[in-house]
Amino acid sequence: MEGGDEGSSLSASPATVDLNRNRAAAVDLTGKVHQLPCCIKYDGPTSVSHYFKPKPTGMEVDGLRVEEAYFRGRKLHGTTVALPQGYSGFILGKKCPDKKTCTKDADHWETNATFQNVTVWNHDGMPSKDDAFLRAFHWFTAANALHREVTPEDLESTCID
Repeated sequence: MEGGDEGSSLSASPATVDLNRNRAAAVDLTGKVHQLPCCIKYDGPTSVSHYFKPKPTGMEVDGLRVEEAYFRGRKLHGTTVALPQGYSGFILGKKCPDKKTCTKDADHWETNATFQNVTVWNHDGMPSKDDAFLRAFHWFTAANALHREVTPEDLESTCID
């Protein structure tokens, strides 16, 4: 078969993500984003703050302030961590730039909300700097080091004679 992609059905336009659209008007969810140790099979509105009420415990583990909450009768321990300097969290929603040609498979996204911290919860132990979710934050330091501009001084300090 010559010519390439004759049988390909990938004729859709590339995905777009608009992180700047009315960013000032986007809802700020700082202090309201939670990473729970469970899967919730529901995607719709609910009065979460009416039932889920985290409170500080006054304890610290590994330099992390411990919070306590209950979810469906299970006791959770968590900690709130700030996103590193220069990073932001985004809640994205699908948008349809052209209502006539819009399909549910469209890959056009826009900012619905932002956040600057996240509360990470455990149900079987206290929060720790060894938690997988918190260890992932180490990547930000590595990424910054990898993408930092190299100066002549950096090159001189790494030369081997």
